[in-house]
Amino acid sequence: MKFIGLFIVLFSITLNLSFAQKLAPDTYLIRFKDKANTPYSVDKPLDYLSERALARRQKYNIPITEQDIPVNKTYIDSIKHLGFDVYAVSKWFNSVVVHSEDSALIDKAYLIDFVDTAKILKNEKVHYKPAKPEKIVIESKPDTFFNYDYGFGKNQVRIMNLQNLHNKGFAGQGMQIAILDAGFKNVDRLKGFDSIRTRNQILGIKDFVERDSDVYRDATHGMQVLSTIAANYPGKLTGTAPEAKFWLLRTEDEHSENLVEEYYWVSGAEYADSIGADIIHSSLGYNNFDDTLVSFKYSDMNGEIAPATIASDIASSKGILCVTSAGNEGDAPWKYITSPADADSTLTVGAVSGEGMIANFSSIGPTPDGRIKPEVVAQGAFVWVLNPKRGVTFSFGTSFSGPIIAGAVACLWQAHPECTNMEIIDAVIKSSDRYTNPDNEYGYGLPDFDKADKYLKMKGK
Repeated sequence: MKFIGLFIVLFSITLNLSFAQKLAPDTYLIRFKDKANTPYSVDKPLDYLSERALARRQKYNIPITEQDIPVNKTYIDSIKHLGFDVYAVSKWFNSVVVHSEDSALIDKAYLIDFVDTAKILKNEKVHYKPAKPEKIVIESKPDTFFNYDYGFGKNQVRIMNLQNLHNKGFAGQGMQIAILDAGFKNVDRLKGFDSIRTRNQILGIKDFVERDSDVYRDATHGMQVLSTIAANYPGKLTGTAPEAKFWLLRTEDEHSENLVEEYYWVSGAEYADSIGADIIHSSLGYNNFDDTLVSFKYSDMNGEIAPATIASDIASSKGILCVTSAGNEGDAPWKYITSPADADSTLTVGAVSGEGMIANFSSIGPTPDGRIKPEVVAQGAFVWVLNPKRGVTFSFGTSFSGPIIAGAVACLWQAHPECTNMEIIDAVIKSSDRYTNPDNEYGYGLPDFDKADKYLKMKGK
C-alpha cells in the first residue's frame, strides 16, 4: 500500500498467443486501438458520468481523461455485426467481452483496422508510497453504551470501537457503497433488510453476468455480505453502516470459475464509478480457473497482472475507496491473497476470531513484490449474518470481515468528508494495533475506528 507521492507509471499485461484473450469457453476479450470518432469528449463529462461522479472528481482534483470516455459504439456494433454476442464492455480497457461458438469469427475480427492486434496492453496505474511506521500516541476510550441494538453482531462492531462513531451519529448517512458479488437472493423480501427497502437505501441493481437486472434470485452470498453492513434487525443483527445507501451489482457466476468473471468485475467497477459510488466492496477472489491454462501463479499477484486488480487501482485513481477481502486460502496450498486483493491502492482485509486471533483460513501476504497484505483484519470467524430461513446464523470467511470494514470505513469517511480515499485508508491503518510491527498474517492489525477518528481530527482532516 502506497500513500504518499502520487505519480503515474505504465504497466503491461502479456496476453495469450492471440490478440484475443480467451476468457471462458467460446468467450474472448477484443481490444480496440483508440476511441476515435466518438461523440463524447473530456470537455462534456456529464454525457457519460453522473453529477455525483463528476463532483467526486472535482472535489479531489481528479482530471477527466480519455480513459473515462465510453467505447466507440460504432466499434461495438461492428463486432456485433460479425456475429458475436457482446457480454461486457470496458471503457477503462477499451475492450469488449464477446461470445461465439464460431471460432472463425475471431480471425475476421483480427482483420478490422480498429481492432488492436498488439500482444501488450498498457494502461495508467496509480502508486502510493507507504509511509514509514511511526509511534502514534492517541488514547481510545470505547463507549460502553450502544445507540444501536446490534444483537448477535455486537462484537463485530465492539472489537473495532466502531460504536463510538455510531453513537456520534455517523452510521453511513450520505455514503454510497457499491457491492460486487454473486447475487443478493431475497434482499427484496428478508425482514433484516426492511429498513433499507422502506427508506430507499437501495439505489439500484445491475446484473453483469446474465444482464437481466434481477440480482435477487441468484446466490445468497451477496445477501449475507450485504447483511454485515446494511442489516437493521434490532436484537438480531445490525450492520456496520446501516444508514448508508447501496448499489447491488452482480459480477460473479457462482456456477463456474472463469477469467471472464474478472471482466464482469471490471464492468461493475466502471459502473460504480460512473454513477458516483464512494466505496466499492468486493468479497470475491480469483486465482484458479476451470481452464487451468489461464490460472494465476503467486508471482502474478504483484498488482499489475489480474484484470480486477488493475480495475481496482483505476477505480482508486478516480477517488473511490476500494475494499476487498483477502481470500480464504490460508490453510490451502495456495496460501496467499487473491486478485483483486493484490491491488496496491485497495484496502485488503483478513479475518480474525472474535478475540482477535488470526483465522487459519485467512489468506496471507506478502505480495511477490514485497508489499504488506492484508493491510488490516476484522472479525471473520463466527460472524453473524442474515440467513434466508433462520433469521440470523454465524458463518466464516474474509467474505465477511471485508464488508464489516467497508461499512466502518463509510462511517469514518462520513465523519471526515474532506479527506481523500487514501487519507481514510491511511488513518485506518495507523489506528491498527500492529501498525508499528506489521506481519504477513494480520497486516497492520485490527483497526480502532475511534482512534482513526481522533487521528484525522488531530491532523486537521
